[in-house]
Amino acid sequence: MAGGFNPLTGMDYPDPDVIRIGDTYYMISTTMHFFPGAVILRSHDLIRWEICTYLYETLEHTPGEILEGEQTAYGHGMWAASLRYHNGRFYAVFIAHEWPKTFLFTADRIEGPWKKQYIEGIFHDSSLLFDDDGRVYIVYGNRNIRLTELREDLSGPKEGGLDRIIVRDAPGDFLGYEGSHLYKINGKYILLMIHSLQDRWFRAEACFTADSPDGEWTGGDVLISDLDGLNSGVAQGGIVDTPDGRWFAVLFQDRGPVGRIPVLVPVTWNESGCPVFGPVTKEITNACTRPDWVPEPLYADDDFMSPALKNVWQFNHEPREGCWETGNGAYIIRTDKLSRTVEHARNTITQRTVLPGCAAEVTADASGIRPGDTAGLCLLIGSYGLAGITRDKDGYALVMKARKPGEKEEKEYARIPWEHAEVRLRADVRFAGLKGEVQFEYLDNTGWKPLGPVHPMAFALDHFTGCRFGLYLYAAEETGGSAAFRRFTFRAHSPD
Repeated sequence: MAGGFNPLTGMDYPDPDVIRIGDTYYMISTTMHFFPGAVILRSHDLIRWEICTYLYETLEHTPGEILEGEQTAYGHGMWAASLRYHNGRFYAVFIAHEWPKTFLFTADRIEGPWKKQYIEGIFHDSSLLFDDDGRVYIVYGNRNIRLTELREDLSGPKEGGLDRIIVRDAPGDFLGYEGSHLYKINGKYILLMIHSLQDRWFRAEACFTADSPDGEWTGGDVLISDLDGLNSGVAQGGIVDTPDGRWFAVLFQDRGPVGRIPVLVPVTWNESGCPVFGPVTKEITNACTRPDWVPEPLYADDDFMSPALKNVWQFNHEPREGCWETGNGAYIIRTDKLSRTVEHARNTITQRTVLPGCAAEVTADASGIRPGDTAGLCLLIGSYGLAGITRDKDGYALVMKARKPGEKEEKEYARIPWEHAEVRLRADVRFAGLKGEVQFEYLDNTGWKPLGPVHPMAFALDHFTGCRFGLYLYAAEETGGSAAFRRFTFRAHSPD
């Protein structure tokens, strides 16, 4: 029996959908504007998870995805996928909000290769259902939830097929029904959704059932629960059974600037064949299907000796080939565009932060930067902060810049003359409740020193992701400079 604690990963893996194949569970999660994208995690106990694969290396090469000029894909990109397995084939469906289309990825093996296709139409927060009679449905929408029959090849809606609104949420100022997950279990059709309570912002899980797709759908809220007193609710995700016949839901909870984190919730069934959720508890247990299994960590140190990046790294937006490389002990970035802030820098690599806090260190070698360049370690989120080494006519300097929550522009909070082209930087992050803060530091010959003030961060819809460590270089005056990063370390803080 494996034991652990909620929330599961301690990291930003929102909008989970989960399936089981034999003794292995797979969970897909939203990755927004990060590449490679559409991460799939793997587990043998639903509690501990490791990265299995990604659906794609790049998506559509839009100006926003490649950070062309001032264009970005923050707050957009890949959202809320449906992961299914049918007749020996894997299916993943999602939308990217900058495109008027729905993406369909298929593979014979979970590890890939995954083939990209499209479904005609825009199916927001959708879920696939392969019915026993060979018909295929997709359920989707916000507030008004629609069920649409698809062609057998999933290329688009079936002419003359079922197409109807099956559930409507009451009008209101808060989130309406979305995040659909559709199942057929023991002959009953089961639709799970998220929405907010009508009187206040609080995520709740709803369930509606029907005896047939064209029948009457009835139901309501099935989980109105909190975790750790955050008053944010636990909802949206998939359900899955275990080999020994138990059922669980993998939902998520808003946790502030660390992101939206999966939560494991037990599920039972009433006499009517409807799921009963809860209770949501801090401590959780489940049988492990492979007792000797030890998962790979979801974060990692990196000496950059390999010619390929470790799978815990994701680029902020699509990388520009020929302008980055790794191996021989360094990750190297070369600039090919001017960037106003770190948000517009190409080839920034990122790792998620983790509860209850963590610290990252890296050595930045700026011997190849040009005047106006800045290279270093950042906490990437809308209210970002960065520590770096820059160069001007007077030589090198260490800087700390940040954009506080609610502000539109960044400010420089520290600038220290520096006699070297190399510096060791550290970012120490702490999370408490729905708040988070980071202290940047630099190492001199007497020890670690603060670089700028403690910087607060907040989760917001501008990026719609939790904060991440990032290694960056951007040019403000001329292109062609380069920076090298060595000896990256990641240390998770112990719970209090």
